[in-house]
Amino acid sequence: MLKLLILLLFFAILLSLASGLFFLLKPASQESSLRLLSSLKLRITLTALLLVCLVYGFSSGVLQSQAPW
Repeated sequence: MLKLLILLLFFAILLSLASGLFFLLKPASQESSLRLLSSLKLRITLTALLLVCLVYGFSSGVLQSQAPW
């Protein structure tokens, strides 16, 4: 369940990044600037949620590192 949530958050961050790029390349207007800012806010919020999920997963033992070191 947690792995699925992490995957969904990751794809949502990528979608937000793509929409931010679209609004950045769109001709400058007040509406475009506000949408670019809201896209950035959403991306920061999703990244914070992803970080919280990763910290929770590693601290609870649900996620484990497969690194040999």
